[in-house]
Amino acid sequence: MSRSRVNWPAVALIAPAVIILLAVGIYPLLFALDVSFRQYQLTKQYLGTGYVGFQNYLTVFNDALFWQSLGRTAQFFVMTVPAQILFGVLIALFIDGMRSRALSFLMRVLLVIPIAITPTVVGLIGRLLFNRDFGFINYLLGLVGIPPVSWLGEPLPAMVTIALVDIWQWTPFVALVMISGLSLISQEVLESGKLDAGGGWNLFWHVQAPYLLPGLTAVLILRTADILKLFDMVFVLTRGGPGVSTELVSVYIQRVGFRIFDMGVASAQAILLLILCIVLARGYIRLFYREVEA
Repeated sequence: MSRSRVNWPAVALIAPAVIILLAVGIYPLLFALDVSFRQYQLTKQYLGTGYVGFQNYLTVFNDALFWQSLGRTAQFFVMTVPAQILFGVLIALFIDGMRSRALSFLMRVLLVIPIAITPTVVGLIGRLLFNRDFGFINYLLGLVGIPPVSWLGEPLPAMVTIALVDIWQWTPFVALVMISGLSLISQEVLESGKLDAGGGWNLFWHVQAPYLLPGLTAVLILRTADILKLFDMVFVLTRGGPGVSTELVSVYIQRVGFRIFDMGVASAQAILLLILCIVLARGYIRLFYREVEA
């Protein structure tokens, strides 16, 4: 019986990817998990010298500001994701129904542009558009006689502003995912569906919608993870203000870690967010994911 030999060329090909994964993914996670069980104050001379067990997690559970920031994050999710799914599906149906392949291709290319812009630049664009004195949005409102709105200076308009900016950036992503789902429908299935269900709403609900469910599941998982860690755009646009009205949970964690300098509590908060994201992802898969045959 011959012994199996190691395929060194294959090992050499996958080794860089494994090393990068360990360096930028696994090690930071394990480090954060370790720090979450320590008293880790950046302002002290000795960092992480003693374990405190679950004390940091108990501090998080008793932190009213953390739960308020998580509530604002949930509010932001409700304001953005349903709108992104609705507009994304409508855009996908519109593009999928185009007869011109060239125009359809052009529309898909244009959808990539907002996604390709970095969140920091998106925040800067938002500050210019929604500026009270010289912003383009208030200019348009002035054309119809509406006085200038302090979009970034009042709590409710500020939350609406970051929601609108997020909807603008990520609706194209949802549309592209839905387009990929619609592309799985064969012409035979679509024609038979038109004969059985007719057109319009019945065709969408009974024929097209089942093919969108896997994409919807992916969208919910990815957008939930994105919103739980959303920092760049919000910090550039409002810095969590006015007051704490737009301080989402990731912005609050940054404040605890790099302004209060309590990395132990900040790491515990981040680990709890990771657990919440995993739980929500499993819930989405159970509720929405359905396998369809092309």
